[in-house]
Amino acid sequence: MSTAVQETEKLISRMTRAEKAQVLQWIVQDLGDVFPGIEATPGVMGGAACIVRTRIPVWLLEQARLSGATDADLLQAYPSLRAEDLANARTYARNHADEITRLIAEDNA
Repeated sequence: MSTAVQETEKLISRMTRAEKAQVLQWIVQDLGDVFPGIEATPGVMGGAACIVRTRIPVWLLEQARLSGATDADLLQAYPSLRAEDLANARTYARNHADEITRLIAEDNA
């Protein structure tokens, strides 16, 4: 663990709940449009958002879900996925509906 993280942990342990909430708000604002478990890497899968540790794009999972696939179906089809990955993908898809719709349409074309 880095020294900065250790120092931060000590500071946070001395804060009130209200102070911790304020710090959390600052961190969330600083992170901006970050989705845990999802990453887009230029040059990988055309830069599409994918599940971390995999090359499984979010749009593909959303396309399967829209076609009737259940979470159980997806977990069976992609053994490297976890239920948490599917939840993260759904959250990303909801917040980036235009992007996901475009990528699904491009795949169907």
